[in-house]
Amino acid sequence: MGVEIKVENLTKSFGKQLIWGDVTLTVPAGEICVMLGPSGTGKSVFLKTLIGLLKPDQGSIIIEGTDIASCSEKELYEIRKLFGVLFQDGAMFGSMNLYDNVAFPLREHTKKSESEIRSIVMEKMDLVGLLGAEDKLPGEISGGMRKRAGLARALVLDPEIVLFDEPDSGLDPVRTAFLNQLIVDLNAQIDATFLIVTHDINTARTVPDNIGLLYHKHLAMFGPREMLLASEEPVVRQFLNAQRVGPIGMSEEKDADELAAEVGQELPALPPIPMQLEPSNGIPRRSQREPGAWCREHGVTPPPGSFGSEVATASDPRTPAEATRRTSGRPTPAVV
Repeated sequence: MGVEIKVENLTKSFGKQLIWGDVTLTVPAGEICVMLGPSGTGKSVFLKTLIGLLKPDQGSIIIEGTDIASCSEKELYEIRKLFGVLFQDGAMFGSMNLYDNVAFPLREHTKKSESEIRSIVMEKMDLVGLLGAEDKLPGEISGGMRKRAGLARALVLDPEIVLFDEPDSGLDPVRTAFLNQLIVDLNAQIDATFLIVTHDINTARTVPDNIGLLYHKHLAMFGPREMLLASEEPVVRQFLNAQRVGPIGMSEEKDADELAAEVGQELPALPPIPMQLEPSNGIPRRSQREPGAWCREHGVTPPPGSFGSEVATASDPRTPAEATRRTSGRPTPAVV
């Protein structure tokens, strides 16, 4: 089973440039989480900080009782064994075939025999649908296959946490859909904790158990998928529904004139909340909740047509805006 990641008051700067500050959230063990945000908001920096490649200015990251923001190099080395990482471009060694690429972590970090390594590598390549392609070089296969090879390599040490840095970048919509299904199927099989950084709104709306949104140097919101998809918080609503009207502009934040020009404009209705993607075998994942469960528990009426039918109903419902806690005009980040 995966492990929990508890982040408290995390702040990161490069020189005088604040990337994000006071980030607090808990990534639940064994669940799929997605981190969103406009370009340049530090999503990849957040992943690198979680794995200890970058040190935060302040705050803590607690994994298995160890604060990796302040632990020793020896402790960090041990904690990193819990992680598998799928990088944006797959990060394959171009001169090695796929078999040797996937076997690399086992040869570097274990004392297993070549027969044991072969058994593990072939198992993981089968898991991602690459059996028969093990002798190919990265340059001889498609981008989607390189992503799957990178994922196989991320899984060979049986990680309890898997980080995905924009796994859908450079993929067409069809291959993104296949990759999303693979991610859901893998989570059902290995029950690890998954954290995905992406710009793909369809992925964010259908794959995760929880969604986070980084915006304007802070965590705008983090919580269950239905909470964010039903939210009327302006930045969350705008980003998750790909709308032009709202606080996000071409340079991340709109200026006063742009915002003034939008005063009085009627916002489009929130689109229906889609069903969450299920494993291919039709058996719900351990962390998967019943459609509409969060809405019912919090008295929120989802947008019409959500979940393919009126699954979620609530007596005396609050609006999504009322269900979202706010402080000084900003939502309080939810800890799941």
